[in-house]
Amino acid sequence: MNSLRSDLRLAWQLTQGSGRWEWWRITLTATGAALATGFTLAAVSLASLRGNHSVSIGEGLLNDPGTRAGVIVSLLLLLVPVLGFLGQCARVGAVHRDRRLAGLRLAGATPGQVRRIAALETGLACLLGSVVATVFSVLLLLRLWERPGALAWTVVALVALAVPVLGAAVGALALRRVVASPLGQVRRVTEVRSARGPGRLFLGGVVLVAAMGVVTAMTDHAATRGANWQFPVMMFAALLTVGAGSVWLAGAASRLMGRVLAERAGSAAVLIAAERLRADPWAAARTHAAVLLVTVVGTAFMGVREAFLEALHRNQGSLAGSTSYYTTGLNLTAAAIMVAVLITLTALAVGTAESLATRRRGLAAQTAAGVPRSVLNRALLLETALPLAPALLLAGLGGLAVGTGYGTLANASSLPWSALLVPPAAYAACLLASATALPLLRRSTDPSHLRYA
Repeated sequence: MNSLRSDLRLAWQLTQGSGRWEWWRITLTATGAALATGFTLAAVSLASLRGNHSVSIGEGLLNDPGTRAGVIVSLLLLLVPVLGFLGQCARVGAVHRDRRLAGLRLAGATPGQVRRIAALETGLACLLGSVVATVFSVLLLLRLWERPGALAWTVVALVALAVPVLGAAVGALALRRVVASPLGQVRRVTEVRSARGPGRLFLGGVVLVAAMGVVTAMTDHAATRGANWQFPVMMFAALLTVGAGSVWLAGAASRLMGRVLAERAGSAAVLIAAERLRADPWAAARTHAAVLLVTVVGTAFMGVREAFLEALHRNQGSLAGSTSYYTTGLNLTAAAIMVAVLITLTALAVGTAESLATRRRGLAAQTAAGVPRSVLNRALLLETALPLAPALLLAGLGGLAVGTGYGTLANASSLPWSALLVPPAAYAACLLASATALPLLRRSTDPSHLRYA
């Protein structure tokens, strides 16, 4: 406890003495924690409701337990890109703090203590975001809920405390391979990552989904009416499973593409990008997996939306509720997808910046050897463009198949052609997100970084 208390005090002092760029990292981390807290509080608040309730927002969408469960699933799914974003912020912070971490090593700190202090810095930033989100959530809860029970307040307190702990855990997980040497270098213990982590998570997710399916089938639905928690948990586990499988597949595809292009590259930019993909294919796979998931969901949603609106107008006279009841659900789903897109693109930009900061000595050496910066700029964009193009094509086809299948069941009169715009739009947005790191590339190629090699 004394060691943990001293590490926490040192992490607080380092946070107070942060420079301008560190405050940017802290702000991004706090923003991610605030989003995680808000989504979780909204989900658990809705889950605490039993039976039918009259909720003043959502055009009656939150009154029924069945439609309320769908909203809870959407809120829980938004946590996946948020956690990935927090992990990217933790990695960038560790790289920019290399000299400070080296000073701790010179003072006698072990590599484990250095990683723990860096993780606690992430936890403190998450605590700031969690407190801000909790205050606004409580004010909104008091406005919408006249007399919240003791259970609601207990859940709010638990979530407010759990998010900083989870943020510190994500930071520690992201920094588990980082070692700061007393000479001021930060490096990875193992340069080439393996597929064991995503593979185990994928298999574990399959087991969890299967177990939840068995529990749902064996549960007496009449006894659990109004407390249908199995479906949201199973859907959340299913997304984690698909995410882990996407990382697994994207990493293998990046490694294969890097090997093929490295042997047949016709330009220096393609050769540099291919060698980078072959050396560390899992770096791109972590963020690209979230992009693929959002693309699949967005493409499928566009198809479902077209078919649903057509059926809504065709059967308008026989609807059980008003038209706004149904369109509100579509609008909320579209808003959730857009939030996920923004979080994913921000994580992609942060991940690209982290990659440049990690390789700044190698980039400076290439520049000093005569490689033009224009070639490095093209190589940076190709690292995103090359593995993402075929992956987004497959993701778009999968989402289109889902949307077309729903349209067939709903007797839609036309194919969802608007869904075809989602993959190209996602591809262009990803390239723009990666291009935001080009100014950092100019700074990373400064020859002064060579003195730390």
